[in-house]
Amino acid sequence: MNNFSLIYLAAGTGIRLKKKIPKQFLLLGGKPIIIHSLEVINHIEQIKEIIITVPEEYKSKTEKILKNFGLLNDKTILIIGGKTRQESVYLALIKSKYENIIIHESSRPFVYKDDFLKLIKTKEKNVTFTTKIPFTVLEQENNYISKILERNKLINIQLPQKFDKSELLDSHEKAIKQNKNFTDDSSLVFYYGHKVKIIEGKTENIKITYPIDLIIGEAIYEQNN
Repeated sequence: MNNFSLIYLAAGTGIRLKKKIPKQFLLLGGKPIIIHSLEVINHIEQIKEIIITVPEEYKSKTEKILKNFGLLNDKTILIIGGKTRQESVYLALIKSKYENIIIHESSRPFVYKDDFLKLIKTKEKNVTFTTKIPFTVLEQENNYISKILERNKLINIQLPQKFDKSELLDSHEKAIKQNKNFTDDSSLVFYYGHKVKIIEGKTENIKITYPIDLIIGEAIYEQNN
C-alpha cells in the first residue's frame, strides 16, 4: 500500500469573496469551510500526513479551529503559505515525507472519501479530476474576440489531484528558475513534460470563490445532509 502526503491549501485571502476574513474561516453548513474536506481526509488510511498552508496572521486561529473539531493531531503539520498558490505548494512539498502527493484546497468542501480513493487507486502517477465545460469559451485580445476554441476538447480542472513527488518537485524547481507561474499543478507538471491522466469529476465539487458560491454551497450542503 502506497503512503501519501497531502498538501492542503488554506493560505489564500479570498479577496474575490469580499469578506472581512479569509473564506476558509467562513461558515458553510454551520462549520468553517476549512473543516469540511479535512474531516474526510483525516480518516483516509493511506494519507499519513496533512500539510496545511495557512496565512501567517491566521495560524493561531487555524490551530484553534482544528483543535475544536478534533483535527489537530499527529498527522497535521501547519506551515505558513507563500505569496502565491504555486509558492505555497512548493513550501509544503519540500516538507513532505512521502513519494506520493495529493493536493487539495480548503475552498473545495464537497469532496468525499471515494473521490480520494479513486485518485489513490488510479495506476498513473499524475492524475487530476476534470469536468466537461457546458458553455462556450472564446479567447480575447484587447476586448475583442480573437479565437474560437473547440469546446469538446476543453476541460475544467478540479482538485484533488495526485502526483509523483519527484516529478512534481522537478517541475516546481524548473518553474522557479524560469520565473513561470501556474494556476494549478497539473498544468505545471504537463508543461514540463510529464503525463497527466484525467478522470471524471463531479459538478458539485465547486470552488468557493465568489459570493454566489456560498449560496450554491449551502444548497449543496443541505441536499447532501
